[in-house]
Amino acid sequence: MIAEQGRLAWQKATDYGKRSLVETTMGRYKTLIGSRLRARGFAAQQTEAAIAIMALNQMLAAGRADSVRRMHVIV
Repeated sequence: MIAEQGRLAWQKATDYGKRSLVETTMGRYKTLIGSRLRARGFAAQQTEAAIAIMALNQMLAAGRADSVRRMHVIV
């Protein structure tokens, strides 16, 4: 498909952008939190993952700029 229609058409057809975002998020998670869970029990692993995700989301929100749509004013 890339040869016939081009890379952008392939990315759009396969939702490659979403995959890329997920891979980036998992890379951030592994860099900040680690590549494995430390808890032994399944319930404790779920709690550990939930806490790590909340911490990651707070860090990402703190670094994200607040964007506001500006009205175009004609003078």
